Amino acid sequence: MISFEEARAQILASVSPLGKQEVKLTKLLGSFLSEPVTAAQDLPGFDNSAVDGFGVLVSDVHSATADSPARLHLSGVIRAGDPGNLHLAPGNVVKILTGAPVPHSVDAVVMREYCEESNGYVYVRQAADRGENIRRKGGEFRQGQVVLQQGMRVTPPVIGLLATLGYSSAPVFKKPRLAVIGTGDELVKPGRPLACGQIYDSNSYALVAAAKGLGIDVCRSYLARDDFDSTANVIRLALRESDVLISAGGVSVGDYDIVKDVLEDCGVHGLFWKIAMKPGKPVYFGTLDSKQGSRRKLVFGLPGNPVSALVTFHELVAPALRKMMGAKSVLPQTLLVTLGQTLKKRPGRLEFVRGSLVLEEGAMVVRPTTGQDSHMLGGLSQANCLIHFPADEEQLPEGSQARVDLLDWSH
Repeated sequence: MISFEEARAQILASVSPLGKQEVKLTKLLGSFLSEPVTAAQDLPGFDNSAVDGFGVLVSDVHSATADSPARLHLSGVIRAGDPGNLHLAPGNVVKILTGAPVPHSVDAVVMREYCEESNGYVYVRQAADRGENIRRKGGEFRQGQVVLQQGMRVTPPVIGLLATLGYSSAPVFKKPRLAVIGTGDELVKPGRPLACGQIYDSNSYALVAAAKGLGIDVCRSYLARDDFDSTANVIRLALRESDVLISAGGVSVGDYDIVKDVLEDCGVHGLFWKIAMKPGKPVYFGTLDSKQGSRRKLVFGLPGNPVSALVTFHELVAPALRKMMGAKSVLPQTLLVTLGQTLKKRPGRLEFVRGSLVLEEGAMVVRPTTGQDSHMLGGLSQANCLIHFPADEEQLPEGSQARVDLLDWSH
């Protein structure tokens, strides 16, 4: 049995990003950029108005007030999409709508709220500073400037920025294909009636959902029975169709825990089995090198208890998938917070306690959720973090500082 830290280090050392590909904007969400992205043009691409208002010369409105407005002739209107090549002469204003080009001759744009339009004239009731309410060309980015770094996750704002710069696609790392295998004769698909001794298969659905939350699109699920040959057939099929195989159950020491033996019979090279952590002790990890010389496949045998399966996915599988997808940061986000309740356990294993993190009197406080057994999904469904209870510790007192991993199933 190895430590949690050793296990995660071995897993990440076995992972490298998949190949690169150019993907259209509509398919980019959840991918990671494989190259830096530079501005194809200045942004904004031209001087434009930040408000609906009137373009003025500063000298014409320098003494304008609410009681003594400047009376200026309205010489035209510039709308969004117009060329904006009007020349503004002294004593004149031009109506400019938000996003419309601002001519070079215009010094500032006065907000519409401070102006009154009447009979071809505009009464400006406020002075203006040069450049006021004008978004300057290149004010955010200059052409050729790096705007997005390699390894950055593609989010909706990233897609919006790419589109703003005129890109219809971007270079990203390929996403892995996943196979999730639920194991056990007792498993029944949700929606069907249960016989005595049967349970619904929750692991397959939860793990597929966890993978899709990371942005993985191809994730197939399978069901294997407690029989060596049928399990081997399912695993061989899943290995052919995936880059990463995740099984749930069948990796402990029971009479029908045959997954580990089947995996190694299928050519998987086991790197470790059993981790000094709770929940999640019976975790198996191995790799499979294809005879055709294609990319190494990753194989995870996770525990069958639902909480154990999801916690080990979050702490061990998800970092590996992020690294495979080209992410710059692969580990869960960690915080130091105040423990709101004393925790006790037996020493020997790192324990991940499901926790609820809240803001109390300006400080972040964490308390364990109700239902900490490894089969109790209710406690995990209410949790927003995992409290680290170090292996050698027997007690964490109330008021002490505790390390927590934030539970974010969509990152």
